[in-house]
Amino acid sequence: MANAREILGRMKSVQDTRKITNAMYLISSTKLKKSKKLLEETEPYFYTLQDLIRRILRHMPEVEHFYFNPRKEIKEQDRMKGLIVITGDKGLAGAYNHNVLKMAHEWMNQGSNHRLYVVGELGRHYFSAKHVPVEEQFHYTVQNPTMHRARMIASTVLDDYEEGRLDEVWILYTQMINSMKMEAQIVQLLPLKREDFSNIVIPADIIQEEIQMVPSPSAVMDNVVPNYVTGFVFGALVESFCSEQNARMMAMQSASDNANEILSELSIEYNRVRQAAITQEITEVISGAKAQKKKHTT
Repeated sequence: MANAREILGRMKSVQDTRKITNAMYLISSTKLKKSKKLLEETEPYFYTLQDLIRRILRHMPEVEHFYFNPRKEIKEQDRMKGLIVITGDKGLAGAYNHNVLKMAHEWMNQGSNHRLYVVGELGRHYFSAKHVPVEEQFHYTVQNPTMHRARMIASTVLDDYEEGRLDEVWILYTQMINSMKMEAQIVQLLPLKREDFSNIVIPADIIQEEIQMVPSPSAVMDNVVPNYVTGFVFGALVESFCSEQNARMMAMQSASDNANEILSELSIEYNRVRQAAITQEITEVISGAKAQKKKHTT
């Protein structure tokens, strides 16, 4: 059994660790609130872009555009697919990064023709250590999602798609379902699918609307779709950031709870050791007193 000094040292170490986990919990909570507000403020604009694409397709179903071209002439085994992987910059977030990297490996195992576009310091280090070739490493921190960074990421993959270096573009990010559940998912960005927009509910008051495309529907698509893709990337960055902070909050809360349990157990053990030491001292005093009494009587 450890002595009282060793137990006090362990208790001090656990208390210091608990202070760190509590501080990290509060920091993640503040960042989560900020990122949620950012997402709520920008969502209406991108929902409007999505609705605009739906309206163009509904009024002009004969419109052909390379953003909607599935390139069926290319065989499945020959199709070059690109994946944007969004990870965190730091650990201590439970299984957040593990789930993303695991899903990325499962996606890569489906075929050999793929290119990776990695966002997040942890993901860059991971694929570098595994010697997995990465097409583009965006050296942006994911701790502060911005439209500029989303636009740079989107423009890179859009250029590769337009120039034929990619036949499909996918994005892997973590969606925050609720405060207790986060889910990593892969979504296809390009080519766009008409059915994805036709499934959107049509408000009754715009069924009979008339719209005019200037200079042409194709030119309008040339401007709307890149903004839509940028908006999707930005939303994925913010969703991933929210999920990371929420996962870190849960991990730090669990660590703080474990620290409290350890402190409770150490406190009980310390009291037992202290009580045993006091009992030992009393026993020694009594024994000494008896020895002195016996000596005087003899």
